[in-house]
Amino acid sequence: MYDHILVPTDESDHAERAADHAALLAGAFDATVHLLTVVDIEAGAGPFSAGGVDKNYIERQMTDHREALAEREADLNVPVETSVATGAPSEGILDYVEDNQIDLVVMGTHGRSGLRRYLTGSVAERVVRLSPVPVLTVRATETGTVGSGYGDILVPTDGSERAAAAVGHAIAVAGAFGSTVHAVSVVNVGDIATGADVTVPRDLLAEFEDAAAEATEAVAREAEDAGLDAVTEVRTGRPKQDLLEYITDRDIDLVVMGTHGRTGLDRVLLGSTAEALLRRAEVPVLTVSEPSD
Repeated sequence: MYDHILVPTDESDHAERAADHAALLAGAFDATVHLLTVVDIEAGAGPFSAGGVDKNYIERQMTDHREALAEREADLNVPVETSVATGAPSEGILDYVEDNQIDLVVMGTHGRSGLRRYLTGSVAERVVRLSPVPVLTVRATETGTVGSGYGDILVPTDGSERAAAAVGHAIAVAGAFGSTVHAVSVVNVGDIATGADVTVPRDLLAEFEDAAAEATEAVAREAEDAGLDAVTEVRTGRPKQDLLEYITDRDIDLVVMGTHGRTGLDRVLLGSTAEALLRRAEVPVLTVSEPSD
């Protein structure tokens, strides 16, 4: 499933945690970890460098980052390749993915602190939107600590092709760690109701719940066919809140979910549920884009 795993790093706690998860996955899949630092020279030089930066400054930056990567490489007990590039971080990451047969990107995200709550153009979110391969985002939280593996994996599903794209990845990771797969579907009453004071018709609600149950059972069957334990649950409510609650209530270790594809308007929209989990979930979230036509 994964032969080459890319970890973009800026030496932050979030990036360090991402490298730990990448090493865990690399060990399970016999993969090589690629540590990459993309140095934004112009941004790093500060606001008073209108004349640009000199060659010595660039060389110092490159040398410092190479040394930092070499130290991190020594801590990982898996095959590692390191690289330092210059330019816009998100573009450098995406270029590296394309040029080096990367199968998975594992990167830190700062979550919801400060203005990050409103910056949809942040590096992690841009990479998630545009990456041709799955992206695992990791935060440096207590529940995001690397242990012996992922005991419980949540797969949100609505039965769509977008959601189905993530199932194979969830089962592959679960198979590597002997995880239990949790297939969960939340019927969005906000989408069904026509107004704040309108009750959802019982027959219509039952129809949506039946479809949700069918979607979760399809995921469970795939997991069981792979020799894995699986549980299903259908909830009626608000997907973002219900999924976040499920993560906490069931001690989920990893979320694997589909996002919008990479064409047209989808290039700037992850889908509100996926975006909410990326920003607010305390555990790692693996996002998989529906293949483009």
